[in-house]
Amino acid sequence: MSASQSAARRTVLKGAAAIAGAVGGGTVLAACSTESNSGSGSPAVPAAPVELGAASEVPVGGSKLFRNEKLVVSCPAEGQYKAFSAQCTHAGCVLDKIVEGEGNCPCHGSRFDVTTGKVLRGPAADPLPAVPVRAEGGKLVAG
Repeated sequence: MSASQSAARRTVLKGAAAIAGAVGGGTVLAACSTESNSGSGSPAVPAAPVELGAASEVPVGGSKLFRNEKLVVSCPAEGQYKAFSAQCTHAGCVLDKIVEGEGNCPCHGSRFDVTTGKVLRGPAADPLPAVPVRAEGGKLVAG
């Protein structure tokens, strides 16, 4: 093989490696997709009031995840409620559980304080958005 053929072969191989890297990178980026776990394409906070259920479902000093509604509600004191979006601010996945006051994002492991919305562990950098919530006739209404 001549020197010019060898150089041309290396150029082709480098181009193929670059294409493979780009395709592989696309696969990694696709892994961050939230289509299967999220409210991707839906707002992080309700656009209209949403009835969540009985206020008694949220214990005083505790919290409850309303996954279908993409909300988390805590009750710091009798009759007082705080609500936050349960949609992770990193990639839009919906929190899957609350353990010891921390909301868990199943996609990339972000953790949030469900009483304040504050990020406890990344990759999320922004807190969960607050959502107005009130008790009305024994039911919780958010939004």
